[in-house]
Amino acid sequence: MSRRSTPRKRTDDEAFPVRIKIAVPEGGLGYALNAAETWLARELGHDGFAAHTVAALGTDARAFYFRDVETAKEFVEAFPDLRLADGTLFQHYDIPGVSHAVELLEDSAICNLYSLTKGQEAIRKLAEVMSDKTGNLPPLPGIFPDYAAPVVRNSGDGRELAMMRWGMPSPAFVLKGRKSDSGVTNIRNTKSPHWRRWLKPEHRCLVPFTSFSEYDTLPDKTKQPVWFALGDDRPLAFFAGIWTNWTSVRKVKEGETNNDLFGFLTTEANGVVAPIHPKAMPVILTEPDEFATWLEADWDEAKGLQRPLDDDQLTIVARGSKSDEG
Repeated sequence: MSRRSTPRKRTDDEAFPVRIKIAVPEGGLGYALNAAETWLARELGHDGFAAHTVAALGTDARAFYFRDVETAKEFVEAFPDLRLADGTLFQHYDIPGVSHAVELLEDSAICNLYSLTKGQEAIRKLAEVMSDKTGNLPPLPGIFPDYAAPVVRNSGDGRELAMMRWGMPSPAFVLKGRKSDSGVTNIRNTKSPHWRRWLKPEHRCLVPFTSFSEYDTLPDKTKQPVWFALGDDRPLAFFAGIWTNWTSVRKVKEGETNNDLFGFLTTEANGVVAPIHPKAMPVILTEPDEFATWLEADWDEAKGLQRPLDDDQLTIVARGSKSDEG
């Protein structure tokens, strides 16, 4: 890992905030380390991660740094024979010895709450929907993970508005030892094999919203929702989403069910979101040409939409409540 220096400066820590600490077996990392170097260079490039030298940690551990939780998880999944050492720093991971961090939550602090208070007629008009299968859609001022929400997708008869459950299928390694899969709400690493299968136009969708929430940590360490929108009047916009039909156990009490599931992409935070949540924000689409590109274009073109919304297009509209009535 000599091609990347140990992150020491504050800017480096911010660029690579997620640490994986690998326990070195008695015989050394050997072949596994060579394989890890090859994987990291191929999947992330030499500027996509950082690493501590063995000398910095002693001889019993090696630390790798990543830009986000999902990429770190992909690394763990790719090398199941490596054992995590004490001190691995994931979001919500502080239990030494948990094999491969199976207790991790997928970017759980990132936009797991949003609001939709505009009616379905407004959605149909803005997204040029040809058919509506949502029935009588009420205002949805607080949409949480695994809730049903409207999504615009491609169909044989043009764009279709349909209800889906929020949360895409989790990667297999996350489910080890679990009896249910509540799903992944936010997707960042589109280079991951787990997500690449759903990046073609037939699996892309638009997720309508009027505001979304990130949690702010107050001086007393409590957290409160902060709501962001395109304006005080909460104009309608869309998250860039993906969807699939999947059979799984979402909740143990439900048993196995078949559902249309969705999630949406995240990207680096803009200047409005970053003071509240510096790591990420949802990918937001506001213009008809963006809707068309996301739903119809090849991935080489569509992937360019995975970028932050301009600062002047977003504002804080509410604080404190777990719903936004608008």
